[in-house]
Amino acid sequence: MGNVLFTAFALMLIIEGILPFLLPGLWRDTFRRLTEMGDGQIRFIGLTSMLAGLVLLYIARL
Repeated sequence: MGNVLFTAFALMLIIEGILPFLLPGLWRDTFRRLTEMGDGQIRFIGLTSMLAGLVLLYIARL
């Protein structure tokens, strides 16, 4: 279990690093817009992201 969690964390870091590495201007603009959003909008984005992850995990487990 620990090895799987470590691998998942490593993959998350790689995926999260792709956008700032390839398109730093777009990454910066995205975070600038994110800071201007309200708490409700940010929570909705987080919830949507978590639900999409759960759906992908469910599909991968089939």
